[in-house]
Amino acid sequence: MKINRVDKIFQVYENQQVKKVGLKNRYKKDELNLSDKAVEYQNTFNKIKELPDIRENKVKEIKDSIRTGTYKIDGRKIVDKMFERANFDTKV
Repeated sequence: MKINRVDKIFQVYENQQVKKVGLKNRYKKDELNLSDKAVEYQNTFNKIKELPDIRENKVKEIKDSIRTGTYKIDGRKIVDKMFERANFDTKV
């Protein structure tokens, strides 16, 4: 048996390899673009995370007033804040 034109077969095989490599390079990498609002939100969120959980100056102020005996609890203010946070419309 005699096989002629083997070079044609090799050309077809080489063309297939070139096409596969070409397809791989054709696709773009994924990108993520954030809107201006999203960037602003992210910056604000990071700033909030940096804030301390406890207001140390307020705690020191209250401790000092308790120590000196000048700390007074205003029940009205407490009730007003409770209603404010609970979002009640009217007080009974």
